[in-house]
Amino acid sequence: MTINNGALVLFSGGQDSTTCLAWALSRHARVETIGFDYGQRHAVEMQVRPALLQKLRLLSAEWDRRLGEDHVVDLGVIGAISDTALTSDTEIAMQANGLPNTFVPGRNLLFMTVAAALAYRRGLDVLVGGMCETDFSGYPDCRDDTMKALQVTLNLGMASRLKLETPLMWIDKAATWGLARELGGAPLVDLIRTDTHTCYLGERGALHDWGHGCGKCPACALRARGYRQFVGGA
Repeated sequence: MTINNGALVLFSGGQDSTTCLAWALSRHARVETIGFDYGQRHAVEMQVRPALLQKLRLLSAEWDRRLGEDHVVDLGVIGAISDTALTSDTEIAMQANGLPNTFVPGRNLLFMTVAAALAYRRGLDVLVGGMCETDFSGYPDCRDDTMKALQVTLNLGMASRLKLETPLMWIDKAATWGLARELGGAPLVDLIRTDTHTCYLGERGALHDWGHGCGKCPACALRARGYRQFVGGA
């Protein structure tokens, strides 16, 4: 366990952020969470968060003791100024610049900046996010270099010593499932499978072997492929 003032986890209600929350709870004596309502097409992720947090508490008495306040911040400005497949009813496609139109410019930069401001007020000195450079769809704000540069910028701008942790940065989705099993065993894997939300289109629908979702969007395809690789290699 890391001894510090505590960690603030960017918690969306999805597979990656839930795994990151379990990771933080296994390492930090005090953990709080923050979620962002930014007009996302898959707003159902915000709806599953409260029950998911409660069920995480039930998995471990130690996690229950360490898990503190949850914060939800309205960042509707992102949806207001962006025109992407995650903030409007637009068909998912690749753009001329080589990035998918599910990329929301500035989203992770703003998320981390707002989270840092909250962490400063709450006396927390670690930010934990699910950014990943292995399965990241080419999003530039998920790169390790971006996070390292942002950490420097935030600390310079706030005269602080915040540390940005990205435990999924160098692992693929199959390994993310494996990390969940390592952290919380089969109960955590099953909770992530049944209660988290990843689908870009916001569909819950039937429960597949890998979880709920449309099964066709890039997020569902990635999650499903990773789960089957995880099960096949178990």
